[in-house]
Amino acid sequence: MNTEFLIVGAGIIGLATAQRLLAQGATVTVLERGMAGQESSWAGGGILSPLCPWDYPDEVTRLTTYGAALFPAWAAALHEATGIDPEYEVSGMLVLPPPPLDTGWDPGWNAQAARKWCAAHGVRVEEKTSLSLTRPLASLSLGERERPHSAPWGESWREGNALLLPDVAQVRNPRLLRALRLQVVALGGRIVEHCTVRDMVAGGGRVQALATSCGVFSAENYIVTAGAWSKEVLGQYALQLDIKPVRGQMLLFKFDAPPLNHIVVQGDLYLIPRRDGHLLVGSTLEEVGFDKHTTVAAHDDLYQRAQRLLPQLCDMPLVRHWAGLRPASPRNIPTIARHPQLDNLYLNSGHFRYGVTMAPASVEILLNELAGAPQPFDVAPYRAGWGV
Repeated sequence: MNTEFLIVGAGIIGLATAQRLLAQGATVTVLERGMAGQESSWAGGGILSPLCPWDYPDEVTRLTTYGAALFPAWAAALHEATGIDPEYEVSGMLVLPPPPLDTGWDPGWNAQAARKWCAAHGVRVEEKTSLSLTRPLASLSLGERERPHSAPWGESWREGNALLLPDVAQVRNPRLLRALRLQVVALGGRIVEHCTVRDMVAGGGRVQALATSCGVFSAENYIVTAGAWSKEVLGQYALQLDIKPVRGQMLLFKFDAPPLNHIVVQGDLYLIPRRDGHLLVGSTLEEVGFDKHTTVAAHDDLYQRAQRLLPQLCDMPLVRHWAGLRPASPRNIPTIARHPQLDNLYLNSGHFRYGVTMAPASVEILLNELAGAPQPFDVAPYRAGWGV
């Protein structure tokens, strides 16, 4: 592919797109308003599945399932090429019943319906009880063993069964992004950081150039992968695109060894154990515009809810508290398509909470769109975001 591309946005989608294009022989420049890979892609947890896949439309789970299937080979190839291990790991995801409410258990929890969805979609699922979920006592530190707690999962889960999805994997986002950036540069890609797009210049049904804080850039083809900022980059050419920032805050703790056997999800709360003992707790969903400040209220809410599930957190110091801005879209469905009016402009954005999971699949769809190649499944839903 002897074609020149200008990509706007150096998150997981932009870097993965650049990597694939460069491997095919294209010339690629990536513009990034901040630092490459330091926005939503870095801030997320790296769970390679929707939190409760049965709660999402098929357009979302089709893309996440395909992306997750491509991940093992992709992560292994990046590790081999760069020496950076993205720490792809099949850790399983344990979905707990919702916490008790004042009026009893949340009627929205329907384990039977969830199992039925898994059976229909070929997803392995196992029913678990509270007696088989925590790591063996001997694997905890002495201090953790001495802390009394009446139930291994605290008071918020004492009845009802959980569902384990044993094939769900995770990846360590920051390491994946470092590997991707290194690979893009090694393949000859150019990354221009601290470069904000100010105007898109178009004429004759094509984009002619981008006016930026670093000067004017032009190419044969333009791909916007700017996440929550995509609508701002497109400006008057956004048409009816509905992508907006939604803040998510997360907490990070450090244990001597992973305190959990699996990723644990309860409602919109999740706990992710890393292989080196780090534990991520997330996350919030806040419509506050482009505000990335962390808040005491979010910290307290996440910490208290996580501690009810995992009492060992009681005396653990907080390592870090951060926020990121997800590119929210209606029904969580991204837009992956050519612009309806500008022939050389493409969009790959609006992945909301699952940009990392969807990355290899959505890049494949975009490249097939560029080449006019057959798609792995019906991609019409991912063209609908323009609203025309």
